Amino acid sequence: MRPLVALSVASELFPLVKTGGLADVAGALPPALAKEGVEVHTLLPGYAEVLAGLTGGEPVASFGDLFGSPARLLRGKAGELALYVLDAPHLYLRPGGPYLGLDGLDHPDNAQRFAALSQVAAALAQGLVADFAPKIVHLHDWQAGLTAAYLRFSGKPAPAIVQTIHNLAFAGLFPADLLDSLDLPPESYSIEGLEFHGHISFLKAGLYYSDAITTVSPTYAEEIRHAHAGMGFEGLLRTRQNVLSGIRNGIDTEVWDPAADPLIARSYGARTIAARASNKAALQQRLGLPAAPEAMLLGVVSRLSHQKGLDLLLECLPLFKELNLQLALLGSGERKLEAAFKKAAAQAPEHIGAHFGYEERLAHLIQAGSDALLLPSRFEPCGLTQLCALRYGATPIVARVGGLADTIIDANDMALEAQCATGLQFFPVTQEALAGALRKGAKLFAEPKIWRKIQLNGMKTDVSWTNPARHYAQIYRNLAA
Repeated sequence: MRPLVALSVASELFPLVKTGGLADVAGALPPALAKEGVEVHTLLPGYAEVLAGLTGGEPVASFGDLFGSPARLLRGKAGELALYVLDAPHLYLRPGGPYLGLDGLDHPDNAQRFAALSQVAAALAQGLVADFAPKIVHLHDWQAGLTAAYLRFSGKPAPAIVQTIHNLAFAGLFPADLLDSLDLPPESYSIEGLEFHGHISFLKAGLYYSDAITTVSPTYAEEIRHAHAGMGFEGLLRTRQNVLSGIRNGIDTEVWDPAADPLIARSYGARTIAARASNKAALQQRLGLPAAPEAMLLGVVSRLSHQKGLDLLLECLPLFKELNLQLALLGSGERKLEAAFKKAAAQAPEHIGAHFGYEERLAHLIQAGSDALLLPSRFEPCGLTQLCALRYGATPIVARVGGLADTIIDANDMALEAQCATGLQFFPVTQEALAGALRKGAKLFAEPKIWRKIQLNGMKTDVSWTNPARHYAQIYRNLAA
């Protein structure tokens, strides 16, 4: 049976370029879908890291003027991943990250950069390369959303379109007067189209013109149909709820495997979980914390932002001495939060160790060495770090929102009695509720048999892409039919 061919369009992809969970999903989903009979080719911008990691790199199309200069489309591979790469140096080869410059501000031409990606995606979906004819075009977040508009207004037959929302907070908003320069017709700028509160919204293009909409957990799919989480899109999403699905993310269980992880101090599994103690000691040493096996070590691997609720953790720091807690923090983000955690680490080095930025090795060690992983997010579409934490036996302590609510079984009395708890949930997302969760976590940590059972339950949980990929493949097949 021939595989169903799909084109995935993304602005980042692990292991080539990553700023967040979108890259993990874009990189891990294609191999999982291959097991479901779906052949995925991914279109990426030609950042320096992507070009460096591309093997083959055969030119398959050229563009005389793509938003200011010539460009090429390359076809190649990165490991198992089949890639198309938009080689447009004037758009993608520059200092900074995929979206931000060295000054921490958006690249001023992000509208053109991701309109170019979307234009080429639409052309690729409609026969630009003679031997490539996808039946499905899968768009990830706002950076790919405009593809749906280009396809809709092309006047040519187009494949079915799936738009995935990884985080509705990022709508891809740009001035309305760019419409003509982005090669979009006047009729596209309306409430029933791209217009969003006086701006063009790239994400709205995907939400309005796609054939199916997915987001990354069932609870988030429900939340975003209401004003408190809909970011202004709740009305549109209620209108389109018949094509909206929530499919929780998975993780790459080969990359995230404590039994074979080369980035941690000592490998272990469910039967050798006592070996986690070596990783805890290594993590404490790495971040300058006292070697204290009896202290409950909390891990945080996160963007430092209001969304992630880490200001609430700062308000809970006075509890650390009382409850004998330590914190291992890895992240970067809002300068005010970074400064506050730096100050806290300087004032209480026996309780707080922090590394600002991102380091893959340290991220793995935090999962392997922390007793608990903390996610006090105000909203969380899915979350991936809690899935890694389950696999590594770092008991998640999470806000009961979005995908966190879907993936963690709270250690309430009934769950403890049934011995099925995998972590702790708290709600509402306030300092008082978080403090209560930390107190409860410390109490459970002081009961080694109960805590070990929670850890082992988590490690037995299926956090792979197997079931999510099956759901995506079914959506693809339904649309293709």
